[in-house]
Amino acid sequence: MSDADPGDTPAPGLSEASVPEGLVSAVVNLVGTGPVLLGAYTIAELTAVDAVVDFLEARPSDEALTEAVRSLAARQLIVAGPPGEQVQVRGDLGIAVAFEQRARMVLDARATGTGPGEPWRILLLPQPERICLLFRIDTFGVHQIGLYKLDEALSILTAWLPRGPRAEPDPAADADSVLSSSERSALVTVTHYTTQGSAEIASASTDLILAHHHGRLHLFSRDPNDKDKLVPSPRGDKDVRDTLADLLT
Repeated sequence: MSDADPGDTPAPGLSEASVPEGLVSAVVNLVGTGPVLLGAYTIAELTAVDAVVDFLEARPSDEALTEAVRSLAARQLIVAGPPGEQVQVRGDLGIAVAFEQRARMVLDARATGTGPGEPWRILLLPQPERICLLFRIDTFGVHQIGLYKLDEALSILTAWLPRGPRAEPDPAADADSVLSSSERSALVTVTHYTTQGSAEIASASTDLILAHHHGRLHLFSRDPNDKDKLVPSPRGDKDVRDTLADLLT
């Protein structure tokens, strides 16, 4: 997609991106033939165009933002419009921003026990056409972005999360003890949100906690009566992938 130009997409920090006619359908059709990789960007670069800022850990310094703007401008991913008009976000980054603004929920997965070369955090932003904007975030804060079919994005996420034979739910299990001594664990949060201008306003959210402990996969969720307490998730007949799919329904 490096040669593609989605047109002049206004920076979302100033207003919602104006999506050129036909862009969405063209990109959706392209994702149908395989993943569309949209490049890798730093936290500062994404903050400079107001992308996923509500899901970032901390705002970069002004110096880092200034350098990010220079880097994006040098690569012609942002260009200045006529006097009095907005800066434009272009290329693959413009596509990413446009599809982010269309999403109305985000799955935010954070893992411990990851190894070299693995992301420590993954974001999924589903689209109405059953495709998904996927962010892989590494320990350096680099965000690798791509558009995938939703089923493929769920498979990528499931393969990255803790795995193993499912442990039988035990009401007496101490979630804190299991998590503190687990070989690998992850917190998955699905949040629905609305938008006001460029700001995402969160509404309902659901948490699922996974932990690989002594060869078994333990699943916990929030106690409906006490959100600070974790309780074993019911076993049921669904595997982790289907459980994640249900959270995105």
